Amino acid sequence: MGTHRNVPTGLAVASALALVLTACSQGGEGGTRVLPDPKGSWAVESLTTGGRTLHAPDSARLDLAEKEATGNYGCNGFKAAVAFAGTSAVTVTPGPTTLTSCANSEFEKEFAKLFKGRLSIDRGPDRLTLKTADGSTIAMSTKPPVPDAPLKATEWTVESLISGDSMSPLPAEAAGKARFLLTADLAASGSLGCNRFSAQATGDGAQLTFGPLTTTRMACEGPVGEVERTLTELFAASPLTWNIEGRTLTLTAPDGKGLTATAASAAE
Repeated sequence: MGTHRNVPTGLAVASALALVLTACSQGGEGGTRVLPDPKGSWAVESLTTGGRTLHAPDSARLDLAEKEATGNYGCNGFKAAVAFAGTSAVTVTPGPTTLTSCANSEFEKEFAKLFKGRLSIDRGPDRLTLKTADGSTIAMSTKPPVPDAPLKATEWTVESLISGDSMSPLPAEAAGKARFLLTADLAASGSLGCNRFSAQATGDGAQLTFGPLTTTRMACEGPVGEVERTLTELFAASPLTWNIEGRTLTLTAPDGKGLTATAASAAE
């Protein structure tokens, strides 16, 4: 006859409890961990593509809502339409983007290339990874995004002109020349690209209204002159709606025309 040993009841219960705890600690959606909802604000940390890892600028981020994504490639802002398949995948249709000339253009281009089409979603505690069909990834975390630059006491450099849904960078001849600053009491001053100007603005929530511009009177021809005339007309089309995302300011007139500007430096 074979031998038979009785296992003490207490030991059997302890063993069963240990097995339950082990199963629960293995994670996944069936475990005790609460995995994040993909919808929310994410800081982009890195991209992996073509066997390389590209580390993200501090301002790279992605905000996912039910049907729309907004974010920053690291320098330029963007929008996209999104359609979720539960929490396992999302399909991205790219939308408009700003067109600022950026130092880290390689990361920007790769991010834009990866963030489109159908992407699978891998969730972890405080982390989200989007994966393309070829295995490239966008790795993100819930660390706080780079704070928005202040509207006032910041020198803004005009980068792009907006007309409805289209956006175009300033011509090379005018790039970096149009700048302005708003003081604490909304006194505006700067350059329209050729002539210097000053004006008193007033604020009401997300709107700015510029009073008449006082300018110098140099003759401005070519692309620089065209930019100057466009900016003069824009400031006169007040009230302008303003929005800041990271280091990018957008001013939009009621007719859909506007500009984007980048924060250069805080005023002393």
